[in-house]
Amino acid sequence: MIVAGTSSQIEMRIINKQVLCKQPGRYMAWPSIAAAPNGDLLVVFSGDRDAHVSNDGNVQMIRSRDYGLTWCPAATVFDTGIDDRDSGILVTARGTVLVSWFTGPYGGPWQGHWSIRSTDNGHTWASPQRTSVTTPHGPIQLDDGRLLFIGQRPHCSHVSPGCENLVPSESPYQVSVEESRDDGQSWHPLSDFPIPPHEQMLSYDEPHLIERDDGMLIALFRDFNGDHFMRQSESVDGGATWAPPRSTPICGFPPHLLRLNDRRIIVSYAKRWPPYGIYACASSDGGATWDLDHEIRLSEAFDGDLGYPASVQLADGSIWTVYYQVDQLREKPSIMGTHWRLDT
Repeated sequence: MIVAGTSSQIEMRIINKQVLCKQPGRYMAWPSIAAAPNGDLLVVFSGDRDAHVSNDGNVQMIRSRDYGLTWCPAATVFDTGIDDRDSGILVTARGTVLVSWFTGPYGGPWQGHWSIRSTDNGHTWASPQRTSVTTPHGPIQLDDGRLLFIGQRPHCSHVSPGCENLVPSESPYQVSVEESRDDGQSWHPLSDFPIPPHEQMLSYDEPHLIERDDGMLIALFRDFNGDHFMRQSESVDGGATWAPPRSTPICGFPPHLLRLNDRRIIVSYAKRWPPYGIYACASSDGGATWDLDHEIRLSEAFDGDLGYPASVQLADGSIWTVYYQVDQLREKPSIMGTHWRLDT
């Protein structure tokens, strides 16, 4: 068990909370955020949808040229014609903008997991290519230059993640890791994650990774079927092998990890039970403990159809966290954000 840690008093200041993009009468969800090489903030998500689960929607992106004060209208990155969802975004060391997503379980040639690259700050895009795994916020880049992607991989090519009504013992998925050594142009299998034989696969859902300064990798997982306390594991060999996973004291999902400039790690997540909202907590010891005594609430919400927060730190040390939730009662969800600062 990873325990909750204690630390000196943490001071958090919210700079601004705002709606970043709203499409009246349409459903929007599952955002991710990154800073482009030219300084623009880029947020990708699934937009122009009928509902949380529907055979439509496409990968869209909004852009801020003023550090989040204002946002341009949504532009479509890619539309397969079926359910495009769970968009992740990564800006690589070479300046490439890499967007990932998966399509809902409707079959056809576009069924599966995808990534697409841009070399001009997200204005134009190359042809999409398949990936073996998928997870909501996409891959990360390691200090050695490799891109690492941990997520669900289907045993059968005709099945994709998102089938949340599956009985866990009948799940056609496993959790795997793949890597890219060419800036996301191609992907290759690296390892399978060692889920304990007595546990359910969907207790290791929707993972995200972070690399510490010493090279250790930390993975957190959403527990979809159990008590909603995140699972955690570490790798000391670049993702080839993993320590036995343990439960953490962090109750919420799914995780997004961010290493701050001062070497602290924050994880952002949602609670789909009262008090509904977007939360974060910090670790000052590389993920050995998590400071739940100073859990941060970034946004309140009307109901539990919300979440999937992702964060990026700006040059001034402040943090932008994006997520989806309902802005006004009787509306469908919008893409929203909290600009905040974490001090000690």
